[in-house]
Amino acid sequence: MISLQALRKTRGLGSQRYSLEIERLELRAGQQLALVGPSGCGKSTLLDLLALVLQPDQAERFVFSTDSHTYDIQQLWREQRQDRLAHLRRRHLGYVLQAGGLLGFLDVRSNIALPRQVLGLGDDGSVQRLAEQLEIDDQLDKQPNALSVGQRQRVSCARALAHNPDLLLADEPTAALDPLNAERVMQLLLRQAQARQVACLIATHDEALARDAGLQVLRMICRRDADGGVTATLEGQP
Repeated sequence: MISLQALRKTRGLGSQRYSLEIERLELRAGQQLALVGPSGCGKSTLLDLLALVLQPDQAERFVFSTDSHTYDIQQLWREQRQDRLAHLRRRHLGYVLQAGGLLGFLDVRSNIALPRQVLGLGDDGSVQRLAEQLEIDDQLDKQPNALSVGQRQRVSCARALAHNPDLLLADEPTAALDPLNAERVMQLLLRQAQARQVACLIATHDEALARDAGLQVLRMICRRDADGGVTATLEGQP
């Protein structure tokens, strides 16, 4: 589904430089991986690259494949095909943001249904089913500010899955939760992704939680370079 080789993204200069270098990353359809590492090591940067919202500086290979087509993402960026990149994001990706990203002027039902509406998809019952499976069906008519943190995260998970994406990306979806609720939200999210055969890459600083959830672990590590800048790399490719 995702194939990366020799990808690089750099921000800043000198001692303020941060570089992300990915020698290789392969993510297969239906695979569930955890991206672990301390805060500030570049997990969110990698997710944004995979979410097609951040352009890499260079990549020998950046391919996104679906059942029907293979897309050369690096070429689309070079040609600035923003229309095609936006279509891929809308149709094939689901993204759970660290802060949830719910729209406060919409109720829970409308927040979950939003990606389906953007794609022009009708109501097939998936919004209600996801709400029931993620145990938030009694919150559908409420505004996000009336929910607990854990409930808001489950709404974000439901929204990311509502349009049946091929790839789910989640940025620290349990970071603001206590350990019991973190485990519960993680299990609910993974269970629904697996039921829909959606590939997952979940960024987290909690490696024990990821391993307990049965996720294969990719670890991000950072090194301080001679110019004072930082380079982040990926190890542990399964």
